[in-house]
Amino acid sequence: MADTNASSPGAAVTDKLKSYVKTQKGFILAAEIFLSLIILICYAASHYGGYSAVAICEMIFAMIFFGIFMMEMDKQIQVVNWVWSDFFRAAIGAGLYLITSLICVIGGKGDGALITGGVLGLIAGLLFAYDTYTIFLQIRSTRQHTAASTDDRV
Repeated sequence: MADTNASSPGAAVTDKLKSYVKTQKGFILAAEIFLSLIILICYAASHYGGYSAVAICEMIFAMIFFGIFMMEMDKQIQVVNWVWSDFFRAAIGAGLYLITSLICVIGGKGDGALITGGVLGLIAGLLFAYDTYTIFLQIRSTRQHTAASTDDRV
């Protein structure tokens, strides 16, 4: 018979998910995923669905990084510098969301779904910019802690 006291792998993943969402980085990534999904729905409901590519790409990238950080694969896969990769993901996402959202808000007269997606995109741009700022602070603090001494005296 199977041991009923052993925890299933699905329960371990669920526990990791719950505990990671409670961290600051996990909450930010979850908010980015959720907001990108809402923006995707708004853009898909508008007359001009071409702007949905930004929401799709940023949602998928945020999901990938959420999974990697949640499962702590960033500590196992050392080939990629995950902090810098996440920094560039968030910075590019902030720029793309701000640019496309301004275009949607300015040129979306008569299309309520496009304007709503644009306003939510501006909020998402600010969220991605905040994520970029928190990653920058993390990079700066690790560089200060690991800086080599420039003092010639030993």
